[in-house]
Amino acid sequence: MRFVTRFAPSPTGPLHLGHAYSAMLAHDMARAAGGVFLLRIEDIDRTRSRPEWEARIFDDLHWLGLDWPEPVMRQSDRLPAYRAALDRLTDMGLTYPCSCRRADIEAAASAPQEGVPQFGPDGRIYPGTCRARPMSEMRGGDVIRLDMARATAALPDTAFTETGPRHEGTHRLDPGHLIRAVGDIVLARRGMGTSYHLSVVVDDTAQNVTHVVRGEDLFDATRIHVLLQTLLGLPVPTYHHHRLIRDDAGRRLAKRDDARAIAKYRAEGAAPADIRRMVGL
Repeated sequence: MRFVTRFAPSPTGPLHLGHAYSAMLAHDMARAAGGVFLLRIEDIDRTRSRPEWEARIFDDLHWLGLDWPEPVMRQSDRLPAYRAALDRLTDMGLTYPCSCRRADIEAAASAPQEGVPQFGPDGRIYPGTCRARPMSEMRGGDVIRLDMARATAALPDTAFTETGPRHEGTHRLDPGHLIRAVGDIVLARRGMGTSYHLSVVVDDTAQNVTHVVRGEDLFDATRIHVLLQTLLGLPVPTYHHHRLIRDDAGRRLAKRDDARAIAKYRAEGAAPADIRRMVGL
């Protein structure tokens, strides 16, 4: 099987050193394996995505010496594919509409039980307020959630392979852990028609991705992705979660860290080899 991986940024801000590390590592791994490196633009958040940021992504990555096949996949072009996956989960009886806003969820969680996780890879663990609502009650402004208890009730023995340095090995899905520590994730957000979790597994299958290379901050979300892949009958890639590039205080970089934007280093006269040295490649 040919090695296929991807780098999938959102065009909502500048690429920083952490993005450069992830993209170059994935590109290097694909090249070493005689495989393919793909670029995918994750622009489902139309309120924050900007064409100028997308153009900057292309420019920065080409400057770093990366190349990829054209045309590039854009999530904004793939809403029917996400809808089909969502409809399949709905036909399985695994979804429900939710009208709760963030303040409602915070209020419901204002008296947490000792020892019960409050946050998971999808943020605050949803308390299940709307779980009994049928999809026939779907209203404008609702999100669509996955009923995790139902989704895991008949889950076969499912595992994924991790090759990253901190989590290397085989990891099995634990239904109890998914219910307690992940909860009823959002499958379709307001104004998007999908979510990161749903779109990423649909797109990885569409692009025949065999190896997902990304930061270790997404390791916990991998169980969500493997669950959705299993429910939808999709192949499960091999995962590689790499170390994060952090600032001087030990915090992982974010798009607000303009001081570490690739464009800034370029403007100051840095070469691609300097970026590789900075991130340890």
